[in-house]
Amino acid sequence: MTARQVLVVDDEIGIRELLRDILQDEGYQVRLAENAAEARTWRQQARPDLVLLDIWMPDCDGITLLKEWGNSGLLTMPVVMMSGHGTIDTAVEATRIGAFDFLEKPIALQKLLKTVNAALKHGEQLPRSDMNLLNLGKSPVISELRQRLEQVANLRSALLLIGAKGSGLELCARFLHQPGTPWLELSETERLASAPLELLEHASDGLIFIPEVAELNKTEQKGLLLMLSKAEKYDVRVICGTARALPQLVQEGTFDSNLLQALSITTVSVPALEDHREDIPDLARSMVTLMVETGEAAYREFDIAALNALRNADWPGNLAQLDSVIRNLVQTSLGEKITLADVNRVIGQFAQMHLDNAGHTAATSLAIDLDQPLREARDDFERLYFEHHIAKAGNNMSKVAENVHLERTHLYRKLKQLGVKTK
Repeated sequence: MTARQVLVVDDEIGIRELLRDILQDEGYQVRLAENAAEARTWRQQARPDLVLLDIWMPDCDGITLLKEWGNSGLLTMPVVMMSGHGTIDTAVEATRIGAFDFLEKPIALQKLLKTVNAALKHGEQLPRSDMNLLNLGKSPVISELRQRLEQVANLRSALLLIGAKGSGLELCARFLHQPGTPWLELSETERLASAPLELLEHASDGLIFIPEVAELNKTEQKGLLLMLSKAEKYDVRVICGTARALPQLVQEGTFDSNLLQALSITTVSVPALEDHREDIPDLARSMVTLMVETGEAAYREFDIAALNALRNADWPGNLAQLDSVIRNLVQTSLGEKITLADVNRVIGQFAQMHLDNAGHTAATSLAIDLDQPLREARDDFERLYFEHHIAKAGNNMSKVAENVHLERTHLYRKLKQLGVKTK
């Protein structure tokens, strides 16, 4: 069995080495950090089983570092605070933020070992890091998103999250989920039609999340409407997501107007990745840290040019696409650091895949005979234009109509005229 790893953070070399010697004699693997900067580096590269963290350090106090880990979703290991002149208020504050315990210096040997043992047992119950809303960044639009979600957190009405596919709707729903209560994600929605009240019983006192409400058929929509009317009785919060224009679906007769009215009481828009590009470097680092923590890969750093390239790239697939690129970079880059050349290589591969999936390359998409009459050249261009948008929307004609700003009837008429097939 691998030895438990303990990170000791203290600016006094004598205390660091004494704690190291004691803990190594007990069979623990010990890492040392003399300040908060070194502790950040260790935490970024691995998840220790326990951190012994001094409160008073010259570069950054331990309470601030504890808050920092908590706010970034990295407080997934037990932390025991240490201080030679702590107060009750400081201990209470540390515990409130998330510290497991508080030790006063000088630390008695038996007290140290007892606390370390208890903290490690507690750590076995803690969840490992996972992508969450705190990882999305610190930009103004993400800060505003968190504020809106916090504002509606205690409401019991249904919530509709509106955002592009892959933009993080599930992260927002999980942000509102209370720990220790049921979480039910309905990716298979047939039971909405057959047993909506059984779903409420199953999720009593918890939360039900429906990733894409626009995909429900008419019977499932009626079941969801019944569920919403009874949810308060079961103390269940129902959160639905959509990347579609629901009012347009109502006009087309494919979505229930009463259901739209019920869902429209509380809505929150989730920004696409392009709306908070400044967060991409931190997102990339967070994704690597999560891979390290789950044992998927060894830690890799990005150079500045690589991070700039990621920030400036196009991300039509939002967080899901970024995550795929980061995983590819970590697993296939050859150097010690991930470089600009690595980013260009991987993004270029993904771009080529996208073009291939669309059924043509950039070269063929521009292959229009400019010597032919204007009418024929215009028809060729429009044909390529609509084929591009149909492929981009995955043959979702409602989405195509929305993207090209045409009424759906006019769109079908135009496609028929140009001989463009939709399937």
